[in-house]
Amino acid sequence: MTLKKLRIGLVCPYGWDTPGGVQSHIRDLAEYLISKGHYVSVLAPVIDESIVPEYVTSAGKPIAIPYNGAVARVLFGPIAFARVRQWISNGNFDLLHLHEPAIPSISLLACWAAEGPMVGTFHAAAKRQKAIFAIGPILEPVIEKLTARIAVSEAARETLTEHLETDAVVIPNGIYADRYRDGEVVKKWSGNTLGFIGRFEEPRKGLSVLLDALPIIARFAPDVRVLVAGPGDHKEVSEGIDPQLRHRFEFLGRISEKEKADFLSSVAIYVAPNTGGESFGIILAEALAGGATVLASDIPAFDSLLGHGEYGALFESENSQDLAKVAIDLLRDDEKRRELSRKGKDYAQRFDWDVVAEEIYSIYEMALVGSSGVTLSSENRAWNRFLGREGN
Repeated sequence: MTLKKLRIGLVCPYGWDTPGGVQSHIRDLAEYLISKGHYVSVLAPVIDESIVPEYVTSAGKPIAIPYNGAVARVLFGPIAFARVRQWISNGNFDLLHLHEPAIPSISLLACWAAEGPMVGTFHAAAKRQKAIFAIGPILEPVIEKLTARIAVSEAARETLTEHLETDAVVIPNGIYADRYRDGEVVKKWSGNTLGFIGRFEEPRKGLSVLLDALPIIARFAPDVRVLVAGPGDHKEVSEGIDPQLRHRFEFLGRISEKEKADFLSSVAIYVAPNTGGESFGIILAEALAGGATVLASDIPAFDSLLGHGEYGALFESENSQDLAKVAIDLLRDDEKRRELSRKGKDYAQRFDWDVVAEEIYSIYEMALVGSSGVTLSSENRAWNRFLGREGN
């Protein structure tokens, strides 16, 4: 990326210190851009300011709200708005890159507060959201202020079109493919193992579908084991497992990035049984890069990412019997697993940051044409009334 060095402001809508795909994407993008010589500042809600990187500025502590089948930790309101304006005023940015500016968050606040080049990235793929309808009159003029729009997948683009009747360029989430390609096979995670990574307590992550499939799989693969990594209290989940099958489950808790790379290189099959609410599936791209054979539900985002079954196997979403059938077929067919692993590993290079960041930077260049940088908007009276304050 031997291009003009920029001052870039990235806005993260969700709590920085809460694990999530959007936060990971913004972190990796920020660090990639910094490594190429750009100045990058990230504004985000933060719970514990002592553990954030130097490039992150806290906008305050987030609050938890239900959103898209999960709990989102966001920040909104007049105090947050003042902090957003201060950050913009101090930043002297060439461009702002706002993530999820269509939800009540600091990305939306930044879009309202600023003038100049602004790129919006839309991550969510969801059915119509009541929250979006509730603030529809505010969203339309805000979204019109964006110089360019990016969707991380076709599913996210379709959601944007349905909700706000506008379009976007599709640029996928990025991964550091080399980190996963260089994973080591760990003996204790290898063999007839099914791997799962995620916040397993969230119903939409679909662990219950895998649990329901296990009795069938175990009849045909007596030595099969299920390895579950990710945050959450596994006691309640364990109690729901057939006592005769509990020994086949191992909950690993949180694992490091290095351990994740090794995990994905070790398991026989990586299973993504998600039931919805996903717009991309960055863990699938990481699993492909690590050489895992991927078995995923056929929700639109996963179906698209896996090339409709070319780079990974698919089963009918929320159908545990179909999951079991496809898993058994894969466990019995070493050659099929090797073929999917090889194809997936090659395909995953498409998601490497060297490729994705260049595409994002090309959008930045387009947004910067004829611009003199980001300034504070002087037309905030309507927004201030909405927030219950006047002036400024």
